[in-house]
Amino acid sequence: MRTHYPRTPHLPWSPGASADDLRTGDLSGLRGREVVVTEKLDGENTTLYRDGLHARSLDSAHHPSRTWVKALQGRIGPTVPQGWRICGENLFARHSIAYRELAGYFYGFSVWDAQDRCLDWDLTVRWLGERGVPVPRVLWRGVLDDRAVRALRALRLDLDHQEGYVVRTADGFPRAEFGQRVAKWVRPGHVQTSTHWMHAPVVPNGLGPSAALWSVRSGGPVVAEELLAALGADLVGDPAAARAAAERLDLLSRTGDARLAGVLAALLHGAHRGRLAGRLAGALGVGAARRVADLVGLHANLLLPYPDQDRRGGLGRLALAADLGVLHAVAAAVADGPAGSAEAVEQVEWSALLAEEAGLLGPDPFAELRTGLRAELAGLDPAAADRCWAQAKEAFALGRIGSAAEAVPATWRWRDGGFPRLVQLVGPSGSGKSSFARRFAGSARYLALDDLRAARGDRADQRANGEVLREGLDRLDAALAAGGTAVWDATSLTPHQRAQAQAVARRRDALTTQVVALVGEPELLRRNAVREHPVPAEVLTEQLRRYDPPYPGQAHRTWYLDAAGEVSDTADTLSDLSLPEVGA
Repeated sequence: MRTHYPRTPHLPWSPGASADDLRTGDLSGLRGREVVVTEKLDGENTTLYRDGLHARSLDSAHHPSRTWVKALQGRIGPTVPQGWRICGENLFARHSIAYRELAGYFYGFSVWDAQDRCLDWDLTVRWLGERGVPVPRVLWRGVLDDRAVRALRALRLDLDHQEGYVVRTADGFPRAEFGQRVAKWVRPGHVQTSTHWMHAPVVPNGLGPSAALWSVRSGGPVVAEELLAALGADLVGDPAAARAAAERLDLLSRTGDARLAGVLAALLHGAHRGRLAGRLAGALGVGAARRVADLVGLHANLLLPYPDQDRRGGLGRLALAADLGVLHAVAAAVADGPAGSAEAVEQVEWSALLAEEAGLLGPDPFAELRTGLRAELAGLDPAAADRCWAQAKEAFALGRIGSAAEAVPATWRWRDGGFPRLVQLVGPSGSGKSSFARRFAGSARYLALDDLRAARGDRADQRANGEVLREGLDRLDAALAAGGTAVWDATSLTPHQRAQAQAVARRRDALTTQVVALVGEPELLRRNAVREHPVPAEVLTEQLRRYDPPYPGQAHRTWYLDAAGEVSDTADTLSDLSLPEVGA
């Protein structure tokens, strides 16, 4: 069934309303609620379904400006459930505003389910992202009270390049409430062309570098040169491997960030993993960047012979660290290339068969376990819930338990949260570790190897590193034995360096949280030049060469810091919908 998109009423202070437009004089459906304010885009209202699309008119005929969005619908339509629809803006043709840096020619702004209910905003963003559809820029988000209304009325837009904004409730709502839950502000004299765009030659809007990334997310073709340009880094790629990975990922029905991560990992499979996540974080965000880097670092494990009796456990460990379906697609693409071999291809194929047999090859083999434990552990201290989840997830991956019901008794001992906690900072000098550690001031025992060297007379003196490390580990052991939280501040660049503090944590049955800093090399060099205690440039270069960040599953949970020092991604936390509170 086709459904007409409702007319959006203008806000009382919208200057762009014409005589026949709807105006709302009642904001009661928005007031007191959390709302999201997004940029209103100047395009053609378009609705996509599983089996077709239409513009605002249900019987809209063909127009050259609709060719691109028809191709998009052809790619993502099979992923749209029957009875659902995506509403958005077709921006291929220039109307009154000329766009030059679009992420794609179609932006989605709402998703409606089979019960004719609009999904909440956060779910909308995730759902569209999984299909490679960007959303309009968020200008503001918060509770709409009198103060917020005044701020919105005073909001200043670039009226040469922005049509206006749309206000909607963050929560979902049924179609019958649309007029109370959505409203818009449009610039005065918005239409600034003498001829309607449909009756004029089609002038395409401009795409920005990120459009290549969104195209891959939506199932589009792989254009290696455009992808490398979008990443904004001096990287060398393998186009053939990237295309081969895309074909394999399509067979697995992987879309969105999963498809993009696999394609980029195959493209960059020869890159240095320790530097890669920081280099990609600016273009992809920390979460996607570290997933690409993890795939790059792990795929070679599948190319080598592995004892069959140990392979099930090895696959379980890999499933804790990465999407095994994507990882096998990357490994197979590399194995088929010049750097691969027939033996490597055979190893990957055999591994994929065993992973599928073990139930680990799907996009989220831990979904049922996570759902069951979330319900079982509701109301627990976040650290206790994360500890139970980490222990249960590992046991499930290794085949020791098979369900949430079995996880309940297996995790009982950690439910009271009475265990000590280790926060282990990981990253090169100048990556923001110590600044982040200061957030624990007053609530944790802080242990920094630099401070121990300074107490001996010179924090830069590396000659007594063995003695300093032993002293630090003894203090860590005492701190964890006393309970509470200890923060271990050292570069911890390699697995060997991290293992010593983790051995102490295991002995004291502590929850281990690794805080991994992912900062690009240019920013590290800039910071190092102005630090109070800079390290020699050659030392920083050597640190980056040796940097081997931990993978998910190598601690109970992992937090990833962006260049601003904020936790912007997590792994192994029970809730994947929100970031942790520092100190939890």
